[in-house]
Amino acid sequence: MSTIPSTPDLHTDADLGLSYLIRQPVPLKPTRCVVLLHGVGGNETNLIDFAADIDPQTLVIFPRGPLQLGAQQFAWFRVAFTSGGPSIVAEEAENSREALIHFVQQVQARYGIPVRNTVIAGFSQGGILSASVALSAPERVAGFGILSGRILPELAPHIADKGRLENLRAFIGHGEFDTKLPVMWAQRSDQLLGELGVAHLTHLYPIGHGICLAMKADFLEWLDDLLKVSGNGN
Repeated sequence: MSTIPSTPDLHTDADLGLSYLIRQPVPLKPTRCVVLLHGVGGNETNLIDFAADIDPQTLVIFPRGPLQLGAQQFAWFRVAFTSGGPSIVAEEAENSREALIHFVQQVQARYGIPVRNTVIAGFSQGGILSASVALSAPERVAGFGILSGRILPELAPHIADKGRLENLRAFIGHGEFDTKLPVMWAQRSDQLLGELGVAHLTHLYPIGHGICLAMKADFLEWLDDLLKVSGNGN
């Protein structure tokens, strides 16, 4: 795969609504788009190494979460990890879901990229928002990836009906020894996607809360297969 560098400058665009980094495709007219979201306390640079292993004809874009927690630390919503499980600021999660749906739509319009060639994925909170976007607005993406994340119970009222979800694809990767978001969250996501009729792959890894090389490789293989199949319609 190509090792094309990402554009180093942070872009701030009123039309898109979020700041972001971008890996420009070669040739400059992209045929596909992958949106990668960082986790809580991270930033738009966290998943930038994924770009080197994604097809060079693909626009890879890394949005920054709208909430600043500290120096170079951002989030999509605030969360407290309690003995009873994660407790989120639901309004912030909802605002970020809506902002990302708008962001994806604007990117597709600007570059002329069809929905069938668009995927959203992320780590931890980024995976959470990827699922929130895809399950509530499946007309905007072909698939989504949850890397050490979960599907928010608070998303339930916004999940599309089965008929709208029938073409959606998903990837779940999770650490068996995750203490931040225990593996039961991956199991719940797997069960819910099965009930919704969303075709998906679920892989567990002998790690804690993070992304290991095997998880990254499995996700990239799933992504490549999905975009190849989707791209056959071009």
